[in-house]
Amino acid sequence: MDKTILQKEIQFKAIKSSGPGGQHVNKVASKIELSFDINNSLGLTVHEKELIHVKLRNRISKNGILTLYSQESRSQHKNKEIITELFFDLLKKSVIKTKKRRPTKPTKSSLLKKAKNKQNQSLKKQLRRKPNID
Repeated sequence: MDKTILQKEIQFKAIKSSGPGGQHVNKVASKIELSFDINNSLGLTVHEKELIHVKLRNRISKNGILTLYSQESRSQHKNKEIITELFFDLLKKSVIKTKKRRPTKPTKSSLLKKAKNKQNQSLKKQLRRKPNID
């Protein structure tokens, strides 16, 4: 994953932000939309592209474009910084291959301990019962 090439391939678009903001909100486009074409990227290997498609399938369109939005700040430049940082974090996390879980068996001592505890609980409950008078 080559960060300099990826940074050149990112496309930004400024949009009018939704929500409260007073008179100023209708004049300024502070929301940032980041678009990145994964399929045609030169900064990613084929294997990395496959991993990203699998892990970020909910965020990727049918055309293979990853779209992210940021409207946290009222500043367009701050939103741009936030969204690029989020973008690179997402790519890093999605490229890392997760380890396969290997199921383990409980140890003999833990099984014996569990059985002993169960017997103790059973005995405790039996002693709390009313005595049988026949």
